[in-house]
Amino acid sequence: MEFRDEVQKAAADFGTPLDATQTDQLAAYDSLLLEWNNKMNLTAITDPREVAVKHIVDSLSAFDPSLFKDGIRAIDVGTGAGFPGLVLKIYFPSMELVLLDSLQKRVKFLEAVVSELGLSGVTCVHGRAEEAARQKNYRERFDVAFSRAVARLSVLAEYTLPFVRVGGSLLALKGAKYAEEMTEAETASKILGGSAPTSKTVKLPGLDDGRAIVRIDKIKPTPKAYPRKSGTPEKKPL
Repeated sequence: MEFRDEVQKAAADFGTPLDATQTDQLAAYDSLLLEWNNKMNLTAITDPREVAVKHIVDSLSAFDPSLFKDGIRAIDVGTGAGFPGLVLKIYFPSMELVLLDSLQKRVKFLEAVVSELGLSGVTCVHGRAEEAARQKNYRERFDVAFSRAVARLSVLAEYTLPFVRVGGSLLALKGAKYAEEMTEAETASKILGGSAPTSKTVKLPGLDDGRAIVRIDKIKPTPKAYPRKSGTPEKKPL
C-alpha cells in the first residue's frame, strides 16, 4: 500500500481516524520528508507503513482531548523533523504551535513543510531550549510542551517545564524504560515546579514495544535559576 492508505489504516486502527484534509496534508508531509531526507539526515525510517505507525500515529498518541482545547498554545521542544508537533497541528489545526530545534537546517525543512501545507499559527524557531526558555515571550507562556526522543526525563524536564505556564502540562513521548525514567525524574520535576510524573501506556498498531506518554503538570513557577546554561542539564541532571 502507498503511504496515504497506510496512514489512514494505522490511524483508524489506533482510534484517531483522519479526514481527507488531514490525510492529504500528512501525505504531502511524508513526500517532503523523503525528499529532504536525501540531502540531510531527518529519519532512518522511510518505509510507508513504518512512517505511518512509528512517526505519525506515535505522534498522535500524545493527543489528549482534556488538554487540547481551541486556541491552545503549544511548543515542541527539540522537534527534529516535526514529530510530534507538526502531526498534532495537522490533526488539531486550532492549536498555536512553536517548533523549536537547535539545528538550522532542520528548521529550514520545517519552514518548507509549513509553507507547502499552508499551515497557519506555526512558528519555527532555531535555538537551544536552555536559551529560548529564558526569553520573555517563551518562558511560562505555553499550555502544553511536548517532546519526543530528546533526553531522559530528568533532563527533559529542565529543558521543557520552564516553557509551561502554571496549570499547563508537559507531555513526553517515551519508550520501554519510561517507568525507570519517571522515578529518576521525581526530584527534578519538584525542583522545576512540576507534579510527580504520571503515565499512559501506548500500543501502536502492530507493535508491542512498551511506549507511554509521560505527563508532568506545572503546579508552581520554575525558579529563575533554571534552565541552567547550555550543556549543564545533560552533564549534571537534577
